Amino acid sequence: MRRFDTLIGHRQRGFTLLELLVVMVIAGVMLGVVSFNAMPSGRQVLENDARRIALLLQLARDEAIVRNTPVAFEADAERYRFLVRTNSVWNAIEKDDLLRERGFQRAPLTLLLDPPPGPGSGPLRIVFGREPVDKPFVLTLATDDARVDIRADGIGHFVVE
Repeated sequence: MRRFDTLIGHRQRGFTLLELLVVMVIAGVMLGVVSFNAMPSGRQVLENDARRIALLLQLARDEAIVRNTPVAFEADAERYRFLVRTNSVWNAIEKDDLLRERGFQRAPLTLLLDPPPGPGSGPLRIVFGREPVDKPFVLTLATDDARVDIRADGIGHFVVE
């Protein structure tokens, strides 16, 4: 009894068009999932900035205590920096890799401070004194579609919410 394959000739080897289409669809879906997760959302970018700022605020607070001189965080809609007060003049901290001036990743931002700073225009400024206890505050970073708070309790704990 002869087999059917031998009657027709050699059996074709390879993939059918349907099998190739199924593989292409699966590869496309996987690529879409990977690229979607690789590109952070606007809120994630804002949260990353807030976490970095919270850690730097902790460092600035500690620097003020160690240096025994006031250290300030100053920010506008585009960037932020840290200042140190020497001889009643605020000077930017420049030779410090951590406390150097940086730009926000999703600029421009709306910055709000609670309690609000005193009257006067200019960039937002938070001053850390030489004492280990400061006034609690909430710093809010906001864009059109996201909002993140940095909450300081006054004794050195900074939490991103």
